[in-house]
Amino acid sequence: MGRDELWVVAACFNEEGLICQFMESVLQLEQVDRLVLMDDGSSDSTVSVIRAWQKGHPDAPVTLLELTRNFGKEAAMLAGLDYAKRRCAAAILIDSDLQHPPERIPAMVAAWRDGAEVVTAVRDDRDEESLMKVATASWFYRVFNRLVDSIQLQEGAGDFRLLSAPVVEAVTQMREATRFSKGLMPWTGYRSVEIPYSRVARAGGNSSWSSLKLWRYALDGIFSFSVKPLKVWGVIGVLISCFSFLYAALIVLRTLVFGIDLPGYASLIVAILFLGGIQLIGIGVLGEYIGRIYIDVKQRPHYFIRAVHESEGTAIPFADRRS
Repeated sequence: MGRDELWVVAACFNEEGLICQFMESVLQLEQVDRLVLMDDGSSDSTVSVIRAWQKGHPDAPVTLLELTRNFGKEAAMLAGLDYAKRRCAAAILIDSDLQHPPERIPAMVAAWRDGAEVVTAVRDDRDEESLMKVATASWFYRVFNRLVDSIQLQEGAGDFRLLSAPVVEAVTQMREATRFSKGLMPWTGYRSVEIPYSRVARAGGNSSWSSLKLWRYALDGIFSFSVKPLKVWGVIGVLISCFSFLYAALIVLRTLVFGIDLPGYASLIVAILFLGGIQLIGIGVLGEYIGRIYIDVKQRPHYFIRAVHESEGTAIPFADRRS
Protein backbone atom coordinates (compact mmCIF):
# COMPACT_ATOMS: atom_id res chain seq x y z
CA MET A 1 0.00 0.00 0.00
CA GLY A 2 1.21 3.49 -0.81
CA ARG A 3 -0.04 6.96 -0.09
CA ASP A 4 0.02 7.87 -3.77
CA GLU A 5 -2.58 5.22 -4.60
CA LEU A 6 -6.22 5.55 -5.62
CA TRP A 7 -8.63 3.37 -3.66
CA VAL A 8 -12.24 2.46 -4.33
CA VAL A 9 -14.40 2.06 -1.21
CA ALA A 10 -17.76 0.27 -1.42
CA ALA A 11 -20.28 -0.91 1.17
CA CYS A 12 -21.97 -4.29 0.61
CA PHE A 13 -25.23 -5.61 1.98
CA ASN A 14 -26.75 -8.82 0.61
CA GLU A 15 -24.99 -8.53 -2.75
CA GLU A 16 -23.99 -12.17 -3.26
CA GLY A 17 -25.33 -12.23 -6.81
CA LEU A 18 -23.52 -9.10 -8.00
CA ILE A 19 -20.40 -8.69 -5.92
CA CYS A 20 -18.05 -10.72 -8.15
CA GLN A 21 -19.15 -8.80 -11.23
CA PHE A 22 -18.67 -5.56 -9.33
CA MET A 23 -15.15 -6.46 -8.18
CA GLU A 24 -14.08 -7.45 -11.67
CA SER A 25 -15.58 -4.27 -13.17
CA VAL A 26 -13.63 -2.08 -10.76
CA LEU A 27 -10.33 -3.93 -10.77
CA GLN A 28 -10.07 -3.95 -14.56
CA LEU A 29 -9.62 -0.16 -14.44
CA GLU A 30 -5.97 0.77 -14.54
CA GLN A 31 -6.56 3.83 -12.36
CA VAL A 32 -7.63 1.72 -9.36
CA ASP A 33 -4.89 0.50 -7.02
CA ARG A 34 -7.03 -1.14 -4.32
CA LEU A 35 -10.64 -2.05 -3.67
CA VAL A 36 -11.94 -1.92 -0.10
CA LEU A 37 -15.26 -3.66 0.59
CA MET A 38 -17.22 -3.24 3.81
CA ASP A 39 -19.74 -5.99 4.49
CA ASP A 40 -22.49 -4.36 6.53
CA GLY A 41 -23.77 -7.49 8.27
CA SER A 42 -25.15 -9.26 5.20
CA SER A 43 -27.62 -12.06 5.95
CA ASP A 44 -26.79 -13.94 2.73
CA SER A 45 -23.46 -15.42 1.60
CA THR A 46 -21.86 -12.14 0.49
CA VAL A 47 -18.85 -12.61 2.77
CA SER A 48 -18.34 -16.22 1.65
CA VAL A 49 -18.53 -15.20 -2.01
CA ILE A 50 -15.97 -12.43 -1.52
CA ARG A 51 -13.65 -14.72 0.47
CA ALA A 52 -13.85 -17.41 -2.23
CA TRP A 53 -13.09 -14.82 -4.91
CA GLN A 54 -10.10 -13.57 -2.91
CA LYS A 55 -8.72 -17.09 -2.59
CA GLY A 56 -9.14 -17.60 -6.32
CA HIS A 57 -7.36 -14.28 -7.02
CA PRO A 58 -4.58 -14.12 -4.39
CA ASP A 59 -2.81 -11.24 -6.12
CA ALA A 60 -5.88 -9.05 -6.46
CA PRO A 61 -5.68 -5.87 -4.34
CA VAL A 62 -8.96 -6.47 -2.47
CA THR A 63 -9.57 -5.85 1.23
CA LEU A 64 -12.77 -6.92 3.00
CA LEU A 65 -13.80 -5.27 6.25
CA GLU A 66 -16.33 -7.60 7.87
CA LEU A 67 -18.55 -5.64 10.26
CA THR A 68 -20.00 -7.49 13.23
CA ARG A 69 -23.60 -6.61 12.30
CA ASN A 70 -25.66 -4.29 10.13
CA PHE A 71 -24.78 -0.76 11.25
CA GLY A 72 -26.23 1.01 8.21
CA LYS A 73 -24.70 2.35 5.03
CA GLU A 74 -23.44 5.57 6.62
CA ALA A 75 -21.50 3.67 9.29
CA ALA A 76 -20.13 1.24 6.70
CA MET A 77 -18.89 4.09 4.51
CA LEU A 78 -17.26 5.68 7.55
CA ALA A 79 -15.52 2.38 8.31
CA GLY A 80 -14.12 2.28 4.78
CA LEU A 81 -12.94 5.88 4.92
CA ASP A 82 -11.36 5.30 8.34
CA TYR A 83 -9.43 2.39 6.85
CA ALA A 84 -8.39 4.37 3.77
CA LYS A 85 -7.39 7.47 5.72
CA ARG A 86 -3.66 8.25 5.49
CA ARG A 87 -3.15 5.19 3.27
CA CYS A 88 -4.08 6.58 -0.15
CA ALA A 89 -4.03 9.80 -2.13
CA ALA A 90 -7.76 9.63 -2.94
CA ALA A 91 -10.74 7.39 -2.28
CA ILE A 92 -13.80 6.84 -4.45
CA LEU A 93 -17.09 6.00 -2.74
CA ILE A 94 -19.33 3.85 -4.92
CA ASP A 95 -22.31 1.52 -4.51
CA SER A 96 -21.60 -2.16 -5.02
CA ASP A 97 -24.90 -2.88 -6.80
CA LEU A 98 -23.49 -1.57 -10.11
CA GLN A 99 -26.03 1.26 -10.30
CA HIS A 100 -23.05 3.57 -9.99
CA PRO A 101 -21.17 2.76 -13.21
CA PRO A 102 -17.46 2.03 -12.58
CA GLU A 103 -16.86 3.22 -16.16
CA ARG A 104 -17.10 6.82 -14.90
CA ILE A 105 -14.15 6.37 -12.56
CA PRO A 106 -11.50 7.33 -15.18
CA ALA A 107 -13.28 10.64 -15.79
CA MET A 108 -13.42 11.27 -12.04
CA VAL A 109 -9.72 10.53 -11.70
CA ALA A 110 -8.91 12.87 -14.60
CA ALA A 111 -10.83 15.70 -12.93
CA TRP A 112 -9.01 15.02 -9.66
CA ARG A 113 -5.61 15.10 -11.35
CA ASP A 114 -6.61 18.43 -12.90
CA GLY A 115 -6.92 19.93 -9.43
CA ALA A 116 -10.35 19.02 -8.06
CA GLU A 117 -10.40 18.09 -4.38
CA VAL A 118 -13.83 16.48 -4.64
CA VAL A 119 -15.36 14.97 -7.77
CA THR A 120 -19.11 14.41 -7.53
CA ALA A 121 -20.96 12.20 -9.98
CA VAL A 122 -24.37 13.78 -10.63
CA ARG A 123 -27.18 11.69 -12.00
CA ASP A 124 -28.54 13.21 -15.21
CA ASP A 125 -31.76 11.20 -15.45
CA ARG A 126 -34.28 9.28 -13.35
CA ASP A 127 -35.93 7.16 -16.03
CA GLU A 128 -35.76 4.00 -13.92
CA GLU A 129 -37.77 5.47 -11.03
CA SER A 130 -41.47 6.09 -10.50
CA LEU A 131 -42.98 9.54 -10.87
CA MET A 132 -43.79 9.57 -7.15
CA LYS A 133 -40.16 8.89 -6.16
CA VAL A 134 -38.88 11.53 -8.56
CA ALA A 135 -41.38 14.07 -7.22
CA THR A 136 -40.58 13.35 -3.55
CA ALA A 137 -36.83 13.52 -4.21
CA SER A 138 -37.23 16.88 -5.94
CA TRP A 139 -39.38 18.11 -3.06
CA PHE A 140 -36.72 17.05 -0.54
CA TYR A 141 -33.95 18.96 -2.32
CA ARG A 142 -36.07 22.12 -2.50
CA VAL A 143 -37.02 21.91 1.18
CA PHE A 144 -33.46 21.15 2.27
CA ASN A 145 -31.94 24.02 0.31
CA ARG A 146 -34.59 26.39 1.64
CA LEU A 147 -33.97 25.42 5.27
CA VAL A 148 -30.17 25.09 5.21
CA ASP A 149 -28.03 28.20 4.71
CA SER A 150 -24.53 26.72 5.02
CA ILE A 151 -24.69 24.37 2.02
CA GLN A 152 -26.81 23.71 -1.05
CA LEU A 153 -27.43 20.20 -2.34
CA GLN A 154 -27.64 19.56 -6.06
CA GLU A 155 -30.39 17.22 -7.15
CA GLY A 156 -28.93 13.98 -8.46
CA ALA A 157 -25.73 14.17 -6.40
CA GLY A 158 -25.36 11.12 -4.18
CA ASP A 159 -22.60 9.07 -2.58
CA PHE A 160 -20.72 8.39 -5.83
CA ARG A 161 -17.77 10.71 -5.19
CA LEU A 162 -14.02 10.92 -5.35
CA LEU A 163 -12.47 12.39 -2.21
CA SER A 164 -8.87 13.52 -2.07
CA ALA A 165 -6.85 12.63 1.03
CA PRO A 166 -7.51 15.95 2.84
CA VAL A 167 -11.25 15.52 2.28
CA VAL A 168 -11.16 11.96 3.62
CA GLU A 169 -9.36 13.28 6.68
CA ALA A 170 -11.96 16.03 7.15
CA VAL A 171 -14.98 13.76 6.70
CA THR A 172 -13.71 11.16 9.15
CA GLN A 173 -13.11 13.85 11.77
CA MET A 174 -16.87 14.47 11.94
CA ARG A 175 -18.13 11.72 14.24
CA GLU A 176 -21.77 12.64 14.85
CA ALA A 177 -23.98 9.62 15.37
CA THR A 178 -26.60 10.69 12.84
CA ARG A 179 -24.63 11.04 9.64
CA PHE A 180 -25.82 12.54 6.36
CA SER A 181 -22.87 12.22 4.01
CA LYS A 182 -24.58 14.04 1.16
CA GLY A 183 -24.39 17.13 3.35
CA LEU A 184 -21.16 16.46 5.25
CA MET A 185 -19.01 16.30 2.13
CA PRO A 186 -20.01 19.68 0.63
CA TRP A 187 -20.00 21.18 4.15
CA THR A 188 -16.21 20.68 4.31
CA GLY A 189 -15.89 23.39 1.66
CA TYR A 190 -13.27 21.71 -0.51
CA ARG A 191 -13.20 22.53 -4.20
CA SER A 192 -15.62 20.30 -6.09
CA VAL A 193 -16.10 19.36 -9.73
CA GLU A 194 -19.20 17.61 -11.04
CA ILE A 195 -19.46 15.05 -13.81
CA PRO A 196 -22.71 13.51 -15.12
CA TYR A 197 -23.62 9.84 -15.11
CA SER A 198 -26.65 7.72 -15.94
CA ARG A 199 -27.67 5.18 -13.36
CA VAL A 200 -28.64 1.79 -14.74
CA ALA A 201 -31.20 -0.65 -13.40
CA ARG A 202 -30.07 -3.20 -10.82
CA ALA A 203 -28.75 -6.34 -12.46
CA GLY A 204 -30.03 -8.43 -9.54
CA GLY A 205 -31.27 -8.34 -5.97
CA ASN A 206 -33.48 -5.75 -4.33
CA SER A 207 -32.77 -2.36 -2.84
CA SER A 208 -32.66 -2.25 0.97
CA TRP A 209 -33.97 1.33 0.95
CA SER A 210 -37.69 1.26 1.69
CA SER A 211 -39.89 4.35 1.55
CA LEU A 212 -39.79 4.59 5.35
CA LYS A 213 -35.97 4.43 5.40
CA LEU A 214 -35.77 7.13 2.73
CA TRP A 215 -38.15 9.30 4.77
CA ARG A 216 -36.05 8.87 7.91
CA TYR A 217 -32.88 9.62 5.94
CA ALA A 218 -34.44 12.81 4.59
CA LEU A 219 -35.32 13.90 8.13
CA ASP A 220 -31.77 13.10 9.26
CA GLY A 221 -30.46 15.43 6.57
CA ILE A 222 -32.73 18.32 7.50
CA PHE A 223 -32.37 18.01 11.27
CA SER A 224 -28.59 17.55 11.03
CA PHE A 225 -28.00 20.82 9.20
CA SER A 226 -30.76 23.21 10.22
CA VAL A 227 -32.52 24.47 13.36
CA LYS A 228 -35.12 26.35 11.35
CA PRO A 229 -37.79 23.69 12.04
CA LEU A 230 -37.51 24.69 15.70
CA LYS A 231 -37.77 28.38 14.89
CA VAL A 232 -40.80 27.81 12.67
CA TRP A 233 -42.87 26.68 15.63
CA GLY A 234 -42.04 29.89 17.48
CA VAL A 235 -43.39 31.84 14.51
CA ILE A 236 -46.49 29.64 14.38
CA GLY A 237 -47.07 30.25 18.10
CA VAL A 238 -46.87 34.02 17.62
CA LEU A 239 -49.29 33.89 14.68
CA ILE A 240 -51.81 31.77 16.62
CA SER A 241 -51.52 34.12 19.60
CA CYS A 242 -52.18 37.15 17.39
CA PHE A 243 -55.15 35.40 15.81
CA SER A 244 -56.47 34.58 19.29
CA PHE A 245 -56.24 38.21 20.41
CA LEU A 246 -58.03 39.37 17.26
CA TYR A 247 -60.75 36.77 17.70
CA ALA A 248 -61.17 37.75 21.37
CA ALA A 249 -61.55 41.39 20.34
CA LEU A 250 -64.15 40.36 17.78
CA ILE A 251 -66.13 38.42 20.42
CA VAL A 252 -66.09 41.43 22.78
CA LEU A 253 -67.22 43.72 19.98
CA ARG A 254 -70.05 41.38 18.94
CA THR A 255 -71.19 41.06 22.55
CA LEU A 256 -71.32 44.85 23.00
CA VAL A 257 -73.22 45.36 19.77
CA PHE A 258 -75.50 42.32 19.49
CA GLY A 259 -75.61 41.02 23.05
CA ILE A 260 -74.55 37.66 24.45
CA ASP A 261 -74.98 34.63 22.20
CA LEU A 262 -74.51 30.92 22.85
CA PRO A 263 -71.02 29.77 21.74
CA GLY A 264 -70.91 26.94 19.25
CA TYR A 265 -69.87 23.53 20.53
CA ALA A 266 -68.50 22.42 17.15
CA SER A 267 -66.21 25.42 16.76
CA LEU A 268 -64.89 24.88 20.29
CA ILE A 269 -64.00 21.24 19.60
CA VAL A 270 -62.36 22.17 16.28
CA ALA A 271 -60.25 24.83 18.00
CA ILE A 272 -59.17 22.41 20.75
CA LEU A 273 -58.23 19.69 18.28
CA PHE A 274 -56.41 22.15 16.02
CA LEU A 275 -54.32 23.62 18.85
CA GLY A 276 -53.69 20.15 20.30
CA GLY A 277 -52.43 18.94 16.92
CA ILE A 278 -50.17 21.97 16.53
CA GLN A 279 -48.70 21.36 19.99
CA LEU A 280 -48.06 17.67 19.31
CA ILE A 281 -46.35 18.42 16.01
CA GLY A 282 -44.15 21.00 17.72
CA ILE A 283 -43.29 18.51 20.48
CA GLY A 284 -42.50 15.93 17.80
CA VAL A 285 -40.05 18.27 16.06
CA LEU A 286 -38.45 19.09 19.40
CA GLY A 287 -38.24 15.35 20.12
CA GLU A 288 -36.36 14.75 16.87
CA TYR A 289 -33.61 17.12 17.99
CA ILE A 290 -33.54 15.83 21.58
CA GLY A 291 -33.36 12.24 20.34
CA ARG A 292 -30.33 13.06 18.22
CA ILE A 293 -28.69 14.82 21.17
CA TYR A 294 -29.37 11.75 23.33
CA ILE A 295 -27.75 9.44 20.79
CA ASP A 296 -24.74 11.73 20.30
CA VAL A 297 -23.93 12.23 23.99
CA LYS A 298 -23.60 8.45 24.51
CA GLN A 299 -20.63 8.55 22.11
CA ARG A 300 -20.94 4.93 21.08
CA PRO A 301 -18.66 3.74 18.26
CA HIS A 302 -20.23 3.88 14.82
CA TYR A 303 -19.23 0.30 13.99
CA PHE A 304 -17.22 -2.74 15.04
CA ILE A 305 -15.13 -4.82 12.65
CA ARG A 306 -14.91 -8.58 13.18
CA ALA A 307 -11.97 -9.12 10.83
CA VAL A 308 -10.03 -7.61 7.95
CA HIS A 309 -9.67 -10.10 5.08
CA GLU A 310 -6.85 -9.48 2.65
CA SER A 311 -6.46 -11.09 -0.76
CA GLU A 312 -3.68 -13.35 0.47
CA GLY A 313 -6.33 -15.30 2.34
CA THR A 314 -5.50 -14.14 5.86
CA ALA A 315 -8.07 -12.87 8.33
CA ILE A 316 -6.72 -10.19 10.65
CA PRO A 317 -8.83 -9.54 13.79
CA PHE A 318 -9.54 -5.84 13.89
CA ALA A 319 -8.28 -5.52 17.46
CA ASP A 320 -4.88 -6.83 16.38
CA ARG A 321 -4.54 -4.77 13.20
CA ARG A 322 -2.00 -1.97 13.33
CA SER A 323 -2.64 1.22 11.30
